[in-house]
Order: sequence, then C-alpha cells, then structure tokens
Amino acid sequence: MTSQSLPSRTSSSAVLGVGFMLLGVFLFAVNDAMGKWLVSTYTVGQVLLLRSIAALLVVAPFVHREGWGRVLRPHRPRLQLLRALGSTLEVGFFYWALSYLPLANVMTFYLAGPIYVTALSALILKERVGWVRWSAVLCGFVGVLVALGPDLASAGWPAMIAVAGSLCYALLMISTRILAKSGEVTLIAWQTTAALIGGAILAPVGWVNPSTFDLGFLCLLGVVSMIAHSCVNRSLLIAPASVVVPYQYTLIVWAILFGVVLFGETPSVSLLAGAAIITASGVFIFLREQRLSVATTARGAASASGAPDAVQIVEEADQR
Repeated sequence: MTSQSLPSRTSSSAVLGVGFMLLGVFLFAVNDAMGKWLVSTYTVGQVLLLRSIAALLVVAPFVHREGWGRVLRPHRPRLQLLRALGSTLEVGFFYWALSYLPLANVMTFYLAGPIYVTALSALILKERVGWVRWSAVLCGFVGVLVALGPDLASAGWPAMIAVAGSLCYALLMISTRILAKSGEVTLIAWQTTAALIGGAILAPVGWVNPSTFDLGFLCLLGVVSMIAHSCVNRSLLIAPASVVVPYQYTLIVWAILFGVVLFGETPSVSLLAGAAIITASGVFIFLREQRLSVATTARGAASASGAPDAVQIVEEADQR
C-alpha cells in the first residue's frame, strides 16, 4: 500500500459516510412528512399501532438471528422497560404535535434533543461538563425560546408537547448509552413492541378504517424509519462521527422545504432564527465533545509515557 492510498481510502470512506447520513436524514424527513399527512386523518394511536406492526415485521428476522431468549431477557430489564415507555411517549408526542404544528416547528424543537442530552448527562450520568459546553447548552435553550416566538403564551400546548417530546428523546438517548451492552436489535425490538402496545391501547378511540392506499402508507412509516436508521448507523460505521453527525441538522432544511411544498407552511422569522441558534449550539457541543474525547485518549497516552506536562494540559482542556 502506497503512502497516498490510505488518505485516498479514508477520504472515500468519509464521502460515502456523509452520503449515507444525508440519505438517512432525507428518509427521516420523508417519514415525518408522511406522518404529518396521516395524522390529519387518523389518530395518533392508530398511526402508532400500524407503524409498529410493520416495523416489527422488519425487525423479527433480526431478533430470530439474535436469539429470542436473549432479546426477551435483556440486560437491566427494568431500565429497558422505562426506556421503551419513554420511546413510546417520544414518538406519540411527536405525532401529536405534528397534528397541530407546522413540520419545521416540530423538527426544530426535536433538534434541541442533543443539547438536552449534554445537560442531562451532567445531572444523570454525573459526566463532567465544563463551562464552555454549559454556555452552548444555554444558547441552545435560548434558541428554543426564540423558536417558540416573541409571545410564549401564544405558543400554546402543542408547542409544549413538542418540547416535552424532545426531552423524552433526550432521555431516550441517555438510556441508550446506559444500555449499550444490550445491543441494537434488543433496544429496537423493545421500543417497537412498547409503541405497538401503546398504539393498541389508544387506537380504538376514534378508529378510522383506512383505505388500501392509506394502509400502505401507514405500514410504510415503519419500514422507511428502519431504513433511515440503517443508513445513519452505516454512516457512523464507515466514517468518523465528527465528519458525518453535523449533517443531521440538514433535517431542518428538508422539514422547511416539505412544509412549504406539501403543506403550504411558511416558517416565521423567529423559527428560522431559533433553528439557526439550536443548530449552531448542537454542532458546537458535538465537536467539543469529540475534541475532549481525543484529549482523554491523549491523556492516557501521556500518563503511560510519564509526561506530566502533557497530562496537565489535557486535564485543563477537560475542565472546559
């Protein structure tokens, strides 16, 4: 292998990783637009139920390969159950908010989720968060307030539902980190089953018999979501997270575009400003955490080599 081939291969992997991330984000936006269209006719419970049935049909072969016993008897079952409940609330709140708010508004509030993760990591996981990241978290909160509009009272309960959903999303990510040993198949199977149960409980209230076309769309929600998750996961496997993750914020671009073209929704100036602040804060926090991760690795190497000055420099960076 020549000295030029390795950088070339690395560059190709990064480009492919970005491509998978962009495709995954686009599919999530398509899925969200489909969901908004469906909740204008069908109840949230009905959408949850039929979406989850289709998703479980996709997941079932992977569960079989993983082993039913391993999936049904997971690591830390109580926390697994709480995570599945939180996931159901998150998805339910999302569709509920979509039935009242423009697509771009809901997605803006949900993109604040990673910012909440940083704050909750300090409170729940006792992770060290320095003043620089706390400042970025504060800016993210300001972005949410700006997106809500100049008159917070006029935002109404649908906006509060969207914010509550984004908090549930943050808790979902925190619990996923705690349950990382469980494996992706187990996590997806539990949260999809919980959504199915929640949908089955709620669906009889206001049930509308779907047409064949709409039934296909309802089932397609689960399938498209699974493909989107697969694209994002593939992206993270073949390219550095620091390269591909910031591209997840292109979701707001698609949300605005689909909102304008499909639903005739015009985003307000305050929403656009809030989305920009949230995006900037989220990208900054992510890149900062990546830098600190590299610094932690360097600290271990410095400690092993017995270089106290290097250790001190890294520790000072970690405090920020």
